[in-house]
Amino acid sequence: MTIKELQTPAILIRSAAMYNNLKQYQQECDANKKQLWPMLKTHKSTVIADIQQNIGATGFLCGTLDECETLCAHGVENLMYAYPVAGAVSCDRAVKLAQKCNFYARIDSIEGARQLNTAAGMAGTTVKYTIILDCGLHRFGMAAEKILPFAQEMKQFDNLEFTGISTHCGHVYGEPDADKVPEYAQQEIEAVHKAVEDLKGAGFDVKMVTSGATPTFKYTVADEYINVYHPGNYIFNDRIQIANRTVTEEECSLVVYATVVSNPREGLLICDAGAKCLGLDQGAHGNSAVAGHGSVIGHPELLVTSLSEEVGKIQVTGTTDVKIGDRIMIIPNHSCSSANLTDYYILVNEDETVEQVIRVDIRGNSTTKGI
Repeated sequence: MTIKELQTPAILIRSAAMYNNLKQYQQECDANKKQLWPMLKTHKSTVIADIQQNIGATGFLCGTLDECETLCAHGVENLMYAYPVAGAVSCDRAVKLAQKCNFYARIDSIEGARQLNTAAGMAGTTVKYTIILDCGLHRFGMAAEKILPFAQEMKQFDNLEFTGISTHCGHVYGEPDADKVPEYAQQEIEAVHKAVEDLKGAGFDVKMVTSGATPTFKYTVADEYINVYHPGNYIFNDRIQIANRTVTEEECSLVVYATVVSNPREGLLICDAGAKCLGLDQGAHGNSAVAGHGSVIGHPELLVTSLSEEVGKIQVTGTTDVKIGDRIMIIPNHSCSSANLTDYYILVNEDETVEQVIRVDIRGNSTTKGI
């Protein structure tokens, strides 16, 4: 079967590009003796997680407890939850994970730690954790100089085991000037070094130092302290990564496959892929360097400029040979959003034959479990 026989819109993964991306990052980690624990929320698929493990990934960072639980049941041993847990329901789930696999929580508050410690104590177990270091994103965590005092205060909790620190240089995604990306990586490294050296100087055993954002990966992978990396978007890439010059168009493996269905006036085409395929955001933290909502592969004269739920408006600059009925491949601004809007991916070969249908089997949430 070829892609010309598919119903559009569809979310395609270009197989060669995906495997090249995965192998490139794994080889960099292997060469620098680092572990690769990819961020699972990018693709939300156990099939792709298996592919990543087969190539060399030794664990995963998860964006939801559902992702953690699904991978744990799937037989994955090393798991880390990216965000703090709080409240009885989430703490109980985290504790159960710690009893079933090599699970790590992330902590950035004493109150959150107290709640998790209480749940772990009631279950008669211990939960391993890393402290969240804020290296500039200003979302979770604390500045490097506050890590040691916080670690000292955390000693009060008998059912929580300190293992290290974790950070995320996510603010790099909002930088419109690609030349400044190395500066963000340097910020990340300096914050990590300050925190680790303070902790080691005070006698703490810092086993894990974890970090990872796709744009800064190549600048930090050789760092002497970071030993676990968590890139997520690297498997698919998107227009944000093109804008920060992390990748080229050829390295974007996830594309939205659409049909041009209308040409209502000169300079405007309309396709059958809208916000429910492409998403409306400009990346996790926005980026003014990215115009519109998607670019069309092989057609620099076309730009998706406006989205309704099911259709997209494509502006034509100059002339184009694209006409009604033609199929196009659109690179979304943010591939993670497009991935979360579909139940399955269609893996395609370079000759445009369909290789495999891959279920996105960790999408949604577990609210109805047990009801």
